[in-house]
Amino acid sequence: ATDIMDKDLKQLRNNRWDKAFDLQKAIHDSPRDEINRKATIVIEHLIQASDVAHTMQHWHIYRKWNARLFDEMYKAYLEGRSDTDPSQNWYNGEIGFFDFYIIPLAKKLKECGVFGVSSDEYLQYAMANRREWERKGEEIVSQLLQSAKESLGEAH
Repeated sequence: ATDIMDKDLKQLRNNRWDKAFDLQKAIHDSPRDEINRKATIVIEHLIQASDVAHTMQHWHIYRKWNARLFDEMYKAYLEGRSDTDPSQNWYNGEIGFFDFYIIPLAKKLKECGVFGVSSDEYLQYAMANRREWERKGEEIVSQLLQSAKESLGEAH
């Protein structure tokens, strides 16, 4: 598990990113310190991206891993390990996840150039998946819920 939902840590990372990459806020440290600062924050963002890489790949890859996460969270709900029925906010939650986490992360990875020419590809997939989810997500959530109920013997 990662700390995706930790808002304080996200803000801390954003501040460190700005300190390392914002030329307007450039700090006059030694070149070695500047390189180390950039390397550290890029590695932190790569770790975050590794956890959500499916959102920055082809639609079918995103859908596969999104469905698996839904199934896991729905099962936890049915077993009492979660108080929240994921089907209630899955559609809107994904839109927010793309808008406030995935797309900004993909933009940062593009900005620092860590993936070279592929960086733009990851950003484009993230934006395309967000658009596709907006079009099809509500129907997909219904399908995910039905499939989860059938696989768990809950279909009614």
